[in-house]
Amino acid sequence: MHDPFEESLRDLLRMPPEQPDDEARLGRVLKTANRQVGAGDLFSLMGHWLEALLIGISKGVPHLAPVSRQTQNSAPSADKAD
Repeated sequence: MHDPFEESLRDLLRMPPEQPDDEARLGRVLKTANRQVGAGDLFSLMGHWLEALLIGISKGVPHLAPVSRQTQNSAPSADKAD
């Protein structure tokens, strides 16, 4: 399975180093990986927040209409004795 995130990290490691220091190159790769994972987590968090908001709205909509405890077909004075 082709993973574009993994490929981009491999490309960063394969790049000819401007500096002979492997630690700097590894730091650059890890910084890029951390940034991409953080952005994915942020979008995931916003998606879960939106899903929870929509569930709350859909559960709350039936409660917006006023509710009457009287049945509509019974007359209010039919049960009373005069």
